[in-house]
Amino acid sequence: MKKGLKTLALLLVLAMLFSMAACGSKSETPAQPSAPAANNEPSKPAETTKPAEPAKTEDRHYAVDKDTIVLGVADETPSLTARDHNAVEGSRMNYLTYNGLMELDDNLAPIPCLAESYTVEDQPDGSVKWIFKLRQGVKFHDGTEMHAEDVVASFAEAKASSYCATYASWDTCTEQDPYTVVLTTKEPSAALLYDLSHHGNYIVPKALIESGNDFNTNPIGTGPYKFVEWKISESVSFTRFDDYFLGAAPIKNVTYKIIPEGSARTIALQAHEIDYAVSVDTNDADLVLNDPSLQTVFLDGISHSWLTINNEVKPFDNRNVRKAMNAAINKEDVVTVAFNGYAIAAPGQTPYGMLGFDSTGYDTYDVELAKKYAAESGEDLSKVTFEVICSDDTKRRAGQVVQDCLNTNLGMTVELVSMDLATYLSETAAGHFQGFIGGYSSNNMMSFLKGVYHSSNIGASNKTRTNDKHLDELIEKACATVDNAAREEVLKETSRYLNDLCCQIPLWQPKSFVAGNKYIKDLTLRGDGRYFIEHWSWE
Repeated sequence: MKKGLKTLALLLVLAMLFSMAACGSKSETPAQPSAPAANNEPSKPAETTKPAEPAKTEDRHYAVDKDTIVLGVADETPSLTARDHNAVEGSRMNYLTYNGLMELDDNLAPIPCLAESYTVEDQPDGSVKWIFKLRQGVKFHDGTEMHAEDVVASFAEAKASSYCATYASWDTCTEQDPYTVVLTTKEPSAALLYDLSHHGNYIVPKALIESGNDFNTNPIGTGPYKFVEWKISESVSFTRFDDYFLGAAPIKNVTYKIIPEGSARTIALQAHEIDYAVSVDTNDADLVLNDPSLQTVFLDGISHSWLTINNEVKPFDNRNVRKAMNAAINKEDVVTVAFNGYAIAAPGQTPYGMLGFDSTGYDTYDVELAKKYAAESGEDLSKVTFEVICSDDTKRRAGQVVQDCLNTNLGMTVELVSMDLATYLSETAAGHFQGFIGGYSSNNMMSFLKGVYHSSNIGASNKTRTNDKHLDELIEKACATVDNAAREEVLKETSRYLNDLCCQIPLWQPKSFVAGNKYIKDLTLRGDGRYFIEHWSWE
């Protein structure tokens, strides 16, 4: 590993994120019973810059007014349901309208949320019983109270979801009484509490499920904001839920404006047409950093982005073809061109900075090695033409570097195809592609591996369509290994195996770079890049 990456690794190990509290943090957390050790994934603290000079109220330049926050995003959510997607933009909407039994704290460890507490009981047959006591008096947006039957019905939906079933890692779910839910797992589970924090396991009313409510047009949950309106390709709006069980949010209204072009988001931010840019185009970094009306937050990201190639399509079913492509692409150039340096070149098939990362066996940029793999593949790559889907302008810039490297170094012809996020997610989940530039965000290695590589997720988030029995066994073993140190070794073994298998071509890990009006209070990020609008207020 390069010296720079070694330094960054040391920082990641030593530093812990101090950011906004998670869902359950406003209430007293009960003593934790015997349970799987927390898989804490340390990350570098966010760097925040904020002008200190005061200003008169009339100079604050709200996009609308002090009762409203307007956010600019590059992509449109594919769904407002909790379970019919696995998209980052979808999860951002879900955070406003729903909650789960568990949530992640500042250090990305699971803590109770809609659950008040939980206990774990080992059974004589080796199975484990997880008993969750629910908070009492929690209301849904329709005014009804949440009970155990709502959890059972929501979890049944999660089990049936092609997008989220991998996070439904329990075997049975039953109601013990109106405020007690019992889950069972066939063996000890290190993953269950993390899985219960996933948006796919958020809780909705049983009565609405049974009545056939369309949660995409009427997303009723227990979250801090209620859905108001979705103008396709334009905006999604929410208003405060005054009966939110953790207390009403300071800011009444939230609107997400969909602005695909990075430069357009920057212009809107500087003109105060939006109050917050969820992601700043790094080509505009100097403009934003030098604007005294804005504050910025940086955070080393743990999401992972790549050139995904369909392993079921020839010649990409050939391991040596994939390894040739990996060695032929200069990831440092991708970072420079696509991110203006505000990212790191991905050093492995799994996310750098997560527990269980190992770069052993990963091939870095090496043209001669790429040609060697190409020769060993038995394929004439100069005759290969394939399409690479790009869903935004940053991915297109990355794609241009990929296109040039594969053509120059291997003679391959790459055609870049633009596609909106919703269509891209649908087409790639169905396997209707050769290649695309995308990524996956997770908060722990177990969830990442299950989502990206386990064969059960083919047709959902396993976009390479990898179906490898040994890989599945490694992932399942890691999820069943409760001891943190032992699990880390299994995860490292899995990382090394993936480096050799080379299912796809890792490109970068971005830095979270967000910016907002300097008068927004508590503009901070959690280690996985999540922000908490329900805690924001105006100075």
